[in-house]
Amino acid sequence: MQVLVIGSGGREHAICHALSKSNKVDKLFCLPGNAGIAEIAECVSIGVMEADKIVAFLNSHKQINMTVVAPDDPLAMGLVDILESHGHRAFGPSKAAALIEASKAFSKSLMKKYNIPTAAYEEFTDVAKATDYIVKCDYPLVIKADGLALGKGVIICENVDEAKLALQDMMVAGKFSDAGSKVIIEEFLYGQEVSILCFVDGKTIVPMVSSQDHKRALDGDGGLNTGGMGTFSPSRIYTDVMASQVYTDIIIPSMEAMNSEDRKFKGVLYLGLMLTDKGIKVLEYNARFGDPETQVVLPRLKTDLYDIFDAVIDERLHEINFEWSDDATVCVVLASGGYPESYEKGEVITIGEIDDDITLYHAGTAIVGGKLVTNGGRVIGVTASGVNIDEARAKAYKAACNVKFNKAHYRKDIGIKL
Repeated sequence: MQVLVIGSGGREHAICHALSKSNKVDKLFCLPGNAGIAEIAECVSIGVMEADKIVAFLNSHKQINMTVVAPDDPLAMGLVDILESHGHRAFGPSKAAALIEASKAFSKSLMKKYNIPTAAYEEFTDVAKATDYIVKCDYPLVIKADGLALGKGVIICENVDEAKLALQDMMVAGKFSDAGSKVIIEEFLYGQEVSILCFVDGKTIVPMVSSQDHKRALDGDGGLNTGGMGTFSPSRIYTDVMASQVYTDIIIPSMEAMNSEDRKFKGVLYLGLMLTDKGIKVLEYNARFGDPETQVVLPRLKTDLYDIFDAVIDERLHEINFEWSDDATVCVVLASGGYPESYEKGEVITIGEIDDDITLYHAGTAIVGGKLVTNGGRVIGVTASGVNIDEARAKAYKAACNVKFNKAHYRKDIGIKL
């Protein structure tokens, strides 16, 4: 079998890496890919939003029998629908189903309608009305751009002045383009955040092993929100009792809610959960694998990933026997100087001695003039496994010291969260 993966980040490298282990996959393609992915797949210089070119490529490569659409933007655009309309098998949710991530207003209203626990909220399209509202709010509070914003459209505001600035940036200055023309203002939830990714085919939904992400740029959860500076699996605090409760009260109802709305979800559904003293609540949904959660979850998967994707597409997920490693995994993200704001590309990356049990998932990398260089904000995710999180993080940080580029920065406290 031959498989095409759409995307260019660490998530896509992790997906390609897992698929490359399948004895059913003879050849991998990735578009546009990156320098790391190019070591295991043939990369194609086509952008993830260039639907016509993607269709033309698949039409000229009839031997490709599966396309995995990994990033949020092409899913929201409806790339899966487009590919299927041209007779190509694709893994990922339809445009209608991907709205659960593409619009926070939709996902919040879905949870409210179907009694799925989440934070109290209001939505606004008028900046004056939003400003009037925040003056009366308790702080901290959370302001979210309704649409997709590369994981950066969530601002935690400590006071009314910060909230006013966030509204101006989103709704007036257009910091997140059209994504911020509508905003969600919601209560701040106190607790620990846990990420649960689920395989779902519309009839069956199977949660993966738990993980915890570190969104803030700096140690101690300081600085701006990013796409994720590191993660670990399993969560130290997510118990079997919690998992059972979440499956009954959140996971199954989420699938059934989408079915009731005639938006059958097939692919990977990501649930960002907050463990509060008033119960477990949903912070957000994503319509795809998380990044960098994928880099610690998929290394623990023993079951053939191709078989899972194939079963999801055909709506026979109930046939798959899932097996997971008991090992813990930790991923430390090395980022460009200045990220998540402005940063330079083209910095030469040097990689020293790396142990065989370390995986370097490339995110923003490229080969220029025969040299490996930075090509994005998040550059490389250093992932290690161990008998427990402490062992895995020690291995990951030892390896991270041997990956160098100008102005590189990374958090030193990944995996410490209780």
